[in-house]
Amino acid sequence: MTENMRAIVYRSFGEPEVLELADVPRPEPLPHEILVRVKAAGVNPPDWKLRRDPYRPEYAELPRIPGWDVSGVVEAAGDYVGRFEPGDEVFGMPNFPNHTGAYAEYVVARPRQFALKPPGISHTQAAALPMPGLTAWQAFSDIAGVSPGQRVLVHAAAGGVGHLAVQLAKLRGAYVIGTARGHKHAFVQELGADETIDYTAVDFASAVSDVDVVLDMVGGDYPARSLPLLRPGGAFIAGAGITPEAMAAYTEAGLRHGRFSVEPDHAALAELAALLADGSLTVHVDQVFPLAEAAKAHALIESGDFVGKLVLEI
Repeated sequence: MTENMRAIVYRSFGEPEVLELADVPRPEPLPHEILVRVKAAGVNPPDWKLRRDPYRPEYAELPRIPGWDVSGVVEAAGDYVGRFEPGDEVFGMPNFPNHTGAYAEYVVARPRQFALKPPGISHTQAAALPMPGLTAWQAFSDIAGVSPGQRVLVHAAAGGVGHLAVQLAKLRGAYVIGTARGHKHAFVQELGADETIDYTAVDFASAVSDVDVVLDMVGGDYPARSLPLLRPGGAFIAGAGITPEAMAAYTEAGLRHGRFSVEPDHAALAELAALLADGSLTVHVDQVFPLAEAAKAHALIESGDFVGKLVLEI
């Protein structure tokens, strides 16, 4: 007999109010998977964007449980699993960009998409780390190769990805410039940013120049406006989309560029967790909501009126 679990479900697309707490069948792990009892789930931009509009056709099927970032305890391991045992505390971003359903009491996934949670890190902190942390890590380590002395511009520097990107760029020895609303500058500066720009008061394109790497989590016209700021050989990393016209302009200018999509990476998660555990990295959780109040968390993340991350506790 199939057991049930509590989960946040949406049965139609729309405003945060379409999210509802429901009893749904608990997933069962295949022989190569683990079942994780979720303690906390991170809230990320793809969660609410896909709730509004299934811009990827595979997300058009309803009902759907949102979310990817999880931290929890291994409840069961399949016959062929050797990486974890029941009772292990783990965290990760399993299956992205395919469906995970993190806003629930249980998730199943391949074990190599998780890392062990350090004992000194709470489930709330761990759940806030995977998607934004891996995005910044992979962008700077695998794509841009950020190195000491480089000038790095981080757009939306007070956000989930941005606040971790500022810190990771500093750890790599870069000079970091962050764009954010004025009232968030103190937060970004505390993270180590060398300069902050209030994009609501000035045109960032006229306030900064000669940068080696741009990490853009905003999209829109930011790719086009960021192009003149890059030095020869510089790199533009688009985490929020870039038009073919903008890509053509970067190509013509001889600059590295491209769309970037984060992927599960247990090795990088372990390194991020080690930085978190030894105090080299801070993940800021602005607010924590109970699972039943997921709609409130979605309304807040859409408003942008917060810094760092939002987390659901289950």
